[in-house]
Amino acid sequence: MRLGRRYLSLAVILLGYLVIGFLFATRTPSWQAPDEPAHYNYVRQLAAGAWPVIESTDYDERYRNEAVSSGFAAEYPIEPLSYEDWQPPLYYLALTPIYLLFDGALLPLRLTSLLLGLAIVVAAHAVASHVWPDKHWLALTATAFVAFLPQHLAILSSVNNDSLSELIIALILWSLASIASKTRSDGPVAARQWLSLGMLLGLGFLTKLTVYIMAPVILVTLLLLHWKQWSTLWNRVLLVFVPASLVGAVWWLRNIAVYDGLDPLAIMAHDAVVVGQTRTGEWLATYGVLEFLERFALTTFRSFWGQFGWMGVLMDARIYQLLLLFSSIVFVGLLWRFAADRSGQVGKSLGRNLWLLRRILLVTFLMNVVLYAGYNLTFVQHQGRYLFAALIPIALAVAAGLEMWIRPLATRWPSLTSLVPLLFAMALVGLDLLALFRYIVPQLAAL
Repeated sequence: MRLGRRYLSLAVILLGYLVIGFLFATRTPSWQAPDEPAHYNYVRQLAAGAWPVIESTDYDERYRNEAVSSGFAAEYPIEPLSYEDWQPPLYYLALTPIYLLFDGALLPLRLTSLLLGLAIVVAAHAVASHVWPDKHWLALTATAFVAFLPQHLAILSSVNNDSLSELIIALILWSLASIASKTRSDGPVAARQWLSLGMLLGLGFLTKLTVYIMAPVILVTLLLLHWKQWSTLWNRVLLVFVPASLVGAVWWLRNIAVYDGLDPLAIMAHDAVVVGQTRTGEWLATYGVLEFLERFALTTFRSFWGQFGWMGVLMDARIYQLLLLFSSIVFVGLLWRFAADRSGQVGKSLGRNLWLLRRILLVTFLMNVVLYAGYNLTFVQHQGRYLFAALIPIALAVAAGLEMWIRPLATRWPSLTSLVPLLFAMALVGLDLLALFRYIVPQLAAL
């Protein structure tokens, strides 16, 4: 019965995600999501039988800004916006049949991304269940955060390759969580798991550069599992990275053949084209280090929770203040939990499996932070959505921080824990609806 209630609660979260996501997909005006026209044009070119190649004519900063500020008026067609042509192709190939089936209509493509997001939510719950096998309410709380974070919903209900890249990351984390939960990691079954993990990583190489952070995460996992077992370690490295490299090499060799110089990831080709995009050095010269860092922190925080459209739709300042208060409570709860773990109040023995899984999640988060910081060393891209590659570890941290505040109350009223995921999900859904109907729709419709 308890298991049935658990999966009924998950089904309610998934249904709620689809309903709210459908509202975002249908009520957000066309093209009013970050880089959506450029992602759409990639699919359009594939549907026409052409493999996209990023060129100097694909990016015009002035034209893009005028098109966005006009609400993509008729005099600003989206065809010139093709600056995502450097991206790996897997997401766009997956959307091409949908494009052809519905004659290029935008909504079916948005809904396809939304369905990929549904799989992300399922995978998030699976990972959380490995972390808390006996605390289903915590797993559901983390799942609700992934499902109903407003900015996350806005991205997943648009045409954007983040949906597939996040899904592959989530599936890799699910696989690693399953491996970490085993007492043994050798034998033929485990070998097939590592091989499958390598294929997943290879598909990630064909999807988006953010998935590349999972390569060092997997390597760290192997080192932690097989330290000083060099023969086994080398065998597992080969099982993962040989198939991953073979799959990725299809794209890397193509880029070397297409672009000048040794540019397997097409990064240099991209950077050479996006002339006019604000550079970090320019902002540092204009604002100085302290103001730059203040802008970086403020915009990252706001756009993690919800800064919509092309970063032009903000919610009321009081909402961000409440979200900052909530984030501070969670952070203090995490510090409290860390201190309790160290003192043995939470558990005498963490257990090797959970110890390993926590480190996998921590390394995933740290690698995403490094990637985000590295990107902002060159371009001013203070967009919190770039942290969504580590959204599952972040969601688990949110649930863990909340648990410490709820634990004293739950000791007195045990039934309270079953209400936490419901109340948390309801609060986030309320924020979603407020963001959509109070800010996104009115402000974008006024353009």
